[in-house]
Amino acid sequence: MQILLVDLKRQYSAIEKEIDRAIKRVLASGQFILGNEVSSLEKEIAEYTGVKHAVGVASGTDALHLSLLAIGIGNGDEVITTPFTFIATTEAITYCGATPVFADIDINTYNIDPAKIEGKITKKTKAIIPVHMYGRSADMGKILKVARNYNLKVVEDAAQSFGTEYNGKKIGSIGDIGAFSFFPSKNLGAYGDGGMIVTNNDVIADKVRMLRHHGSSQKYFHKFIGYNSRLDEIQAAILRIKLKMIDGWNEKRRKNALLYNKLLKGLPVRLPDGKGRDHIYHAYTVRMKNRDKCSRFLSENGVSSAVYYPVPLPAQEAYRHLGYSESEFPDSYKASREVISLPMFPELEIAEIETICSLLKKFFCNSKMIMSYSGKVEMS
Repeated sequence: MQILLVDLKRQYSAIEKEIDRAIKRVLASGQFILGNEVSSLEKEIAEYTGVKHAVGVASGTDALHLSLLAIGIGNGDEVITTPFTFIATTEAITYCGATPVFADIDINTYNIDPAKIEGKITKKTKAIIPVHMYGRSADMGKILKVARNYNLKVVEDAAQSFGTEYNGKKIGSIGDIGAFSFFPSKNLGAYGDGGMIVTNNDVIADKVRMLRHHGSSQKYFHKFIGYNSRLDEIQAAILRIKLKMIDGWNEKRRKNALLYNKLLKGLPVRLPDGKGRDHIYHAYTVRMKNRDKCSRFLSENGVSSAVYYPVPLPAQEAYRHLGYSESEFPDSYKASREVISLPMFPELEIAEIETICSLLKKFFCNSKMIMSYSGKVEMS
């Protein structure tokens, strides 16, 4: 039996008729760029997230890039973010001519540690990008407090967290601007690339709309050099179908996570933290000392897994010139060496989770010695 990390075929099978009707509706309309489907999805996502404006763009990376441009990030500026995330977060900063400045994570949540941010602020600092890692909300209260004290903008990288809440508010709606990704494997995923920017700021929203459309608000009249970054009609139509189901799907992920937690309890594995609706488990990620060996064992037994992310951004060749050392980010490096994500999607069956957990128990029992998560060596 093969258990995939994410099985998108199962999801399509469950909603095939609705998806096919939506695609045919777009094809019959003859309108494929910035039409009714995009504008309707924008209204629906604005309502869902509790903001005034939602603007569809071509990808999650573009959502971050255009968000930063819209708040005025440019050459010589600095933006503080986490070392433990996908490179798109910092690519967006670099595209603007700014420099990413890294603050270490909280090892228990994998999100940027608010206590580490203030020491990174300089006269060049203009913004903070918290990433809601694996679907769990960052500590936005503390982050916003730091931002207000230093007059900094906050751009939420919500690529992995559509539907997550923080103190009753939807992630993406809390900072100055929020950026979502609709990459196919996301909780709310398209059948190709896509992204969305959300904000309550009228000026920022207008700037983003022009940025995505060649710097234009009126056809053939261009206020500045913009980009071609438009969410297309077919993807919007697909996302409108899936948006109606996102809360149910996220709840199924939470239930899957609870079962994982129950069955893995007692093993030398650090289980993910999460309470209520502050975690939608885009990934079910645990930590263990012998991660790579375990990953190979699971693969040999038909179970897929993944490592998000094996190399912190300061250690990536693209950013080594910034001159950071490993000692500056102990928790990010610790996470990169120990995290492993197990299969997680709404259609995952109880029997499959039981099989995965049984394999993990077998893996640890078959080891000559078990390294407990505390670091203590225990004889098996």
